[in-house]
Amino acid sequence: MKPQIGIIGVGLMGHGIASSLTRHGYRLTLQDHPGNQPIDDLRAGGAQVATTAAEVAAASDVIVLVVTGSPEVEAVLTGPDGVLKGLKPGGIVIDCSTAIPASTVRMAAAVTAAGGRFLDAPMTRTPKEAAQGKLNLLVGGDAALLEECRPILAAFGENITHAGPVGAGHQMKLLHNFVSLGSIALLAEAAACASQAGISTSVFLDVLTRGGGGGTALERLRPYLQSGDTSALRFTISNAAKDLSYYTTMAQDTGAANQIAGAVHDTLARVARESGKTTVIPELSSLLGGRFPSK
Repeated sequence: MKPQIGIIGVGLMGHGIASSLTRHGYRLTLQDHPGNQPIDDLRAGGAQVATTAAEVAAASDVIVLVVTGSPEVEAVLTGPDGVLKGLKPGGIVIDCSTAIPASTVRMAAAVTAAGGRFLDAPMTRTPKEAAQGKLNLLVGGDAALLEECRPILAAFGENITHAGPVGAGHQMKLLHNFVSLGSIALLAEAAACASQAGISTSVFLDVLTRGGGGGTALERLRPYLQSGDTSALRFTISNAAKDLSYYTTMAQDTGAANQIAGAVHDTLARVARESGKTTVIPELSSLLGGRFPSK
């Protein structure tokens, strides 16, 4: 029989992961939480619901975490009713959150001390790909454990990369998000300047696409610049600021240069303070001074 899967964090990404696992025949136990997306469809597909993280762990062979960041991961694992209170011997924790690597290493040690096993497997792409089972997964941990868990990960991941030992998945995720979100911020600032200068959106997009500015970041921004469509990047500005904060922490921990990262973080943090938890698009572009869409 397939292992029983517990999911803690059924937000936009977690709901998509749960849907993909259900579609592949896995039995699920979800933690009830006010931050969850509606789960009626998952319950109709057979998912059970537990009140605490400890209850989820006690009912599951593998627990998948899809929470916001390191404070939430630490609370879910080590809190009074946390996963470690209910973890089965040999139980597996797969952390798909975005977290500070140093915290990940500590949490992995705590799971191991409790008799469990641990992988960090943060993801890239969007809730759409989560629901389609086409996420990119960046895995840190033992290679043999990754192979044991590969069928589970393949239910919601199209590309699975072994980044290295525990913590390496989260290191690679932060590197990815620095480049991705940094590119979005740079393009948003350029688009705002183009708008203020009177350059048409079509010319701006065409020149960048044909030159050195083309790529995924531009394609994510394109629908908003052209028509005001914000659906291409359903990611909150507060989470973007959080991820860049984690990246700068990682860079400082390793002694790496982080001046550009610091500037991107400061920009995202300022916009987050002004706009709250709204999505990266349109808040970043509009608050940088652009008036979109413009022809």
